[in-house]
Amino acid sequence: MTTVVTDIQQLRAGLLDQVEQRLEQFVEHQRAYWYGINPRAAQPVDAISSLVSSGGKRLRPVFALSGFLAAGGNPSDSVAIDASAALELLQAFALIHDDVVDNSSLRRGSPTVHRLHEAEHQINGWQGESRRFGEGVAVLAGDLALIYADQLTTRFPAPARAVWDELRAEMVIGQHLDVAVAAEGVVDPSLSRWIAVCKSGRYTIHRPLVLGATLAGRPDLASAFETYGLALGEAFQLRDDLIDAFGTTEDAGKPTGLDFAEHKMTLLLALAAEQDQRVRSLLDRKDGAPWDVDLLRKVLEETGVRATVERTIAGLVDKACESIARSGLDQSWCEEFSRLATRVAYRSH
Repeated sequence: MTTVVTDIQQLRAGLLDQVEQRLEQFVEHQRAYWYGINPRAAQPVDAISSLVSSGGKRLRPVFALSGFLAAGGNPSDSVAIDASAALELLQAFALIHDDVVDNSSLRRGSPTVHRLHEAEHQINGWQGESRRFGEGVAVLAGDLALIYADQLTTRFPAPARAVWDELRAEMVIGQHLDVAVAAEGVVDPSLSRWIAVCKSGRYTIHRPLVLGATLAGRPDLASAFETYGLALGEAFQLRDDLIDAFGTTEDAGKPTGLDFAEHKMTLLLALAAEQDQRVRSLLDRKDGAPWDVDLLRKVLEETGVRATVERTIAGLVDKACESIARSGLDQSWCEEFSRLATRVAYRSH
């Protein structure tokens, strides 16, 4: 069985290489067109290109291609390549906008789009406010990435288009709720879990899997992928929360502690507040004053919340693996999905 799993991984790796080529060729074609009109017109495309080519985990293409292949999709059908490239452009849209919302200065070790263009404005002494210029360029670049993502889905049949539309809407609503809950200071674990489901469970794992299976002509696999995707997505979000709370900028590729700085009611904090009154008291700042980040980290360690979350992640991984084992998929794919679950939850390779 190990040989079969290796064959699966090699097949998917070859398709991922095609996704990279599709992204590079698509974006370069757009850049050449707009640069020919005016170099300034190509700046939003350059922003997208820089982010897409800077790496990333490519989780959404991995799960879309896995869903497609596990459902019996033809590896030579380029619609799966377009779908995977579209997911990566959708991620670029989300990240560019998210960095503006979170006021983040770094993404994958480099300046974020809005900070880069804010600095450009300042250096050149242009008219207007540098911050607004940088954020304006970022918003427009993100919008363009969303348009490009849609352009790659024109061959989707109606059932796959429905999955794509739902995925996009859930992601945006999840992001909005993330902002709203932070502003209002809402401590509600059930709502925080729902936000995590929208932002990670469905968007990162569940919907890409279903999209791939639907493109392969197997929309009936949606229920088999749902429990797996949602459990693993929650584990993925909790790992992100732990990295932001306790990790380093070098490990994350972006500034850590931003969730605390922006008063984000992450799933980690919501669970911690539910379990310990000291955490709830530190978060419940009706006067709008900043959280005491150092004290909050200390309390999270002392109360054992960090260890509890690690156990929760392990339980969610077990739940995902158990559900996929009962899915009726080929055993080799069950093994591969179990391996992916460990990789996603523990950031292993």
